[in-house]
Amino acid sequence: MNNRKQVAYIKEWQSLEECAEQMLPLVGHLYREHNIVTTVYGRSLVNSTPIDILKTHRFARLILDDELSVLDTYPLLKAMTALDLAPARIDIGKLTVAYQYQGGKVGVEEFVSRELVSVNTGRVPLLSEPQDVVLYGFGRIGRLLARILVEKSGSGEKLRLRAAVVRKGGADDLAKRASLLRRDSVHGHFNGIITIDEEENAIIANGNLIRIIYADAPETVDYTQYGIHNAILIDNTGKWRDREGLGRHLQARGIAKVVLTAPGKGDIPNIVAGVNNDLIVPEERIFSAASCTTNAIVPVLKAVNDRFGIVSGHVETCHSYTNDQNLIDNYHKASRRGRSAPLNMVITETGAAKAVAKALPELTGKLTGNAIRVPTPNVSLAILNLELSRTIDVAEINRHLREISLNSPLQNQIDYTNSPEVVSSDFVGSRHAGVVDSLATIVQGNRCVLYVWYDNEFGYSCQVVRMVQKMAGVELPSLPN
Repeated sequence: MNNRKQVAYIKEWQSLEECAEQMLPLVGHLYREHNIVTTVYGRSLVNSTPIDILKTHRFARLILDDELSVLDTYPLLKAMTALDLAPARIDIGKLTVAYQYQGGKVGVEEFVSRELVSVNTGRVPLLSEPQDVVLYGFGRIGRLLARILVEKSGSGEKLRLRAAVVRKGGADDLAKRASLLRRDSVHGHFNGIITIDEEENAIIANGNLIRIIYADAPETVDYTQYGIHNAILIDNTGKWRDREGLGRHLQARGIAKVVLTAPGKGDIPNIVAGVNNDLIVPEERIFSAASCTTNAIVPVLKAVNDRFGIVSGHVETCHSYTNDQNLIDNYHKASRRGRSAPLNMVITETGAAKAVAKALPELTGKLTGNAIRVPTPNVSLAILNLELSRTIDVAEINRHLREISLNSPLQNQIDYTNSPEVVSSDFVGSRHAGVVDSLATIVQGNRCVLYVWYDNEFGYSCQVVRMVQKMAGVELPSLPN
């Protein structure tokens, strides 16, 4: 009996693995030829391995309370390749569940054609010309932005990373920067091939030529001499945060708009992608992508406030240490931050609670906030202690947040987990702004405590890219509706 079971398990696994292998060229074809991003309940299958595809389908079990097999989704994916599709994000998990729900009333090909009729309009370029992007700074966020932008280059019709501006560090500067992009102590190896072109002083990442430009001041660079025009520049140095300082980038030839990867000061629009995209208007040239914590908590706060109403609350963040802190005890201009980051929990301030009001004006004055820097290199945890306008229970608020994470305009921002075993390192590489830990939710009357994990490096970088996509006009429609 045991031997028969063993054989049965192996055969089942092999059939699933073989099916996943057959899906790879279809996913790749749709992406390269049609700019179709194939997903399963929000998880992208682009650039996946067969194991990645199987694990993504396994994830659906947490949502559907049932298995979703590649044997179920493969026929619908194959039917998609027979259509002449325009660029879109197509969720074959949701598409498969909808097909199963209709109980075989129509065939797979007819069903897929009907569901995707709005994008079965022929392949068209997203933009007449690819949108040039420049990174000013090439540190933690800059290199992760580079990874994401290269990954999303697709058929080359969308965002195109052209250059990174840095201060030269030495004779081997180019090789060292390429090495830092290739290997990362937290996020692992770059998914692809990186070489260098010394003649062009450029890094070649999966065929994308990223020129390394040396400069000491924003306004001194002439980007047009490198063929860069009308570019969106992402300043990830944090050196300038007001309109005057960031405006120096606009004095450089070839730069059209600027994005700051930190909270902006004064009247600079602070954007949390997916929440207040309406502030991205053509006449504005300088934007802020707010902070990683603001991006993590604002979507959840909006989802809760829209449904239950927030009277007041406190946000406490357990935040991984950052490069701003000291490796060992040494002088620091800020209180407590001079103490060794890997050895201490450090109480410090955060502007995230106040920054919420810039994205959600209806919460102005309702929240307080503080932060504790903790000895982990990445992934942070926001604790939202909220007073609501009515009495609720755990099941109600968790059910609402779960639904928001699956079927709402915030599904790219809010993720949801109900695992009793997750810890911070499990969220390294999360592409969502924040992940609601449902089993940690506490409710008493009209008060609730929500725990929201977030990759303060990669998840935030994904939010920045979503914002730039909106600015460039390369947002993809999501199907099925």
